[in-house]
Amino acid sequence: MVKLGVILLVHTALERAAQVARVWADAGCDVIVHLDKKNPESDLTFLQTQLQDLQNIQFSDRFNCDWGSWGMVAATQAASSQILDTNPDITHVYLASGSCLPLRPINELISYLKKHPNKDFIESATTRDVPWIIGGLAEERFTLNFPFSWKSNRRLFDLSVSLQRWFKIQRKIPEGVVPHLGSQWWCLTRETLSGILNDPQRQELDHYFRGVWIPDESYFQTMARRHSGNIESRSLTLSKFDHLGKPHVFYDDHLQLLQRSDCFVARKIWPRANKLYDFFLSPDIAQQRRMSPDPSKIDRLFTRALERRVKGRPGLYMQSRFPKQGFENGLTARRYHVFEGFNDLFLDFREWLEKYSKTTVHGHLFHPLGVEFANGKETYSGGLIASPELRDRNPQAFLSNLIWNARGSRQSFQFGPDDNQRVGPFIARDANANVAIITGAWAVPLFKSDIEFRNKRQIAANLQKIEAEHLKMLEQPWVKARLRIWSMADFVEAPVDAIQQVLSDLGTKTSETFTELPKMQDLTGFPEFLQELKNAGMHPYIMGDFPSMIDDETPQSAGKKTYKGRRK
Repeated sequence: MVKLGVILLVHTALERAAQVARVWADAGCDVIVHLDKKNPESDLTFLQTQLQDLQNIQFSDRFNCDWGSWGMVAATQAASSQILDTNPDITHVYLASGSCLPLRPINELISYLKKHPNKDFIESATTRDVPWIIGGLAEERFTLNFPFSWKSNRRLFDLSVSLQRWFKIQRKIPEGVVPHLGSQWWCLTRETLSGILNDPQRQELDHYFRGVWIPDESYFQTMARRHSGNIESRSLTLSKFDHLGKPHVFYDDHLQLLQRSDCFVARKIWPRANKLYDFFLSPDIAQQRRMSPDPSKIDRLFTRALERRVKGRPGLYMQSRFPKQGFENGLTARRYHVFEGFNDLFLDFREWLEKYSKTTVHGHLFHPLGVEFANGKETYSGGLIASPELRDRNPQAFLSNLIWNARGSRQSFQFGPDDNQRVGPFIARDANANVAIITGAWAVPLFKSDIEFRNKRQIAANLQKIEAEHLKMLEQPWVKARLRIWSMADFVEAPVDAIQQVLSDLGTKTSETFTELPKMQDLTGFPEFLQELKNAGMHPYIMGDFPSMIDDETPQSAGKKTYKGRRK
């Protein structure tokens, strides 16, 4: 025979606490209500008036229950002694709060306890095995003194802890005590709870635990280990905590989540969650088939919610974490492709790429003279406008915005040494970036321009310096972008193999004998141009070693000699 007694710790939402107390009492449970001593006397009168028709509800002596204080334990001890003394037929005592909500009929909980009549359901684990400690104090909560409240005197609390560490001041743990931690909400057998309350060393142990930090999470959890030989280390109450150690509050839209858990009781319920109270306290709830309580069914949802809360969504910058580098959950939202030199070497590269890939192909998004969106658009997804002035205020944010707003399709764009280089390190750090580079290809449009040679030499020297620094940066160990790098000489020697690699990176299936290339620029006279730059004192090394003459047949139809672009 199982007879259940319930202790309710109440300090707020008195109407809801009275409603839940009535549910426990109507199910035949003996209930002890403890109202925080900080509440005015009128609150106690209100509860007594609301529950005066129920003979199996009593009120215990009141204690101040500040967060993390001994008062929580003292209140539970007093209520436990009262419920055991006044109800000799009670076999189990369930500790709950006024914000706890039964999710299943109380008789199902009693039936469950009948199947496990000698088990104590209390979360109890040693400090070494507890992964949820927040705040940095594990063993030290049992060995240091805490004269100041962590809630109201945070600076003095931290100073006190630091000084005790510095001077190596420690309290002695009583002999025979192995500190354990766990959830405050438990269900203990009469034998175990009586053993805790009548422990021969109780006076000494109470004095010790008064100085422990947050004793309501350790007193009964430790004492139960001294007096129970059959502990199931879990609570029958569903309670979840966030990354800051604060309890999750359940609202109306958590109804299906709470149903899925099959738990008997849940906390902490928002007082105005009318839908939850109406549903779970309805008589119809008894008709639903339930499994054994299993909070792990919803743990994955809480894990994902916590990850979303802490990290955010990949590539989405939020006001709470935006300016702080390193707090991004990925620099951008999805993969994208950067082509350096291709637009210079080929006449119709953008059109060809649109044909053979499923990407949105932009021009030079970071050119000083303008933003070249795909299809010549002046605005793009998310309200981005083709304004170089606005873009250059924060080119990294411009790129991450572009990828986020257009994350339904893969983006690609052209880049080169005459573009804004401030975005280069951002692309290099981005694991979503796929960068294909033909080094020195910028020299082709320069070679074909009508600029005076003296100016060409100066421009070539500057562009080569910029690209050399860019390539040096891409060799750094912190680079996460996927890289394919060819010198222009190597690329021209075997363009088919290189293009196949490019299309493979884009996810395009190509045949082994792929031959349809974009139209390459006419390079007749290009080696001589490079030699002329050398003769003028500027050494064009970055495009590789070009032969003195280029055979007309080489670029378009060759491909016999293959060259695998460097892959990082």
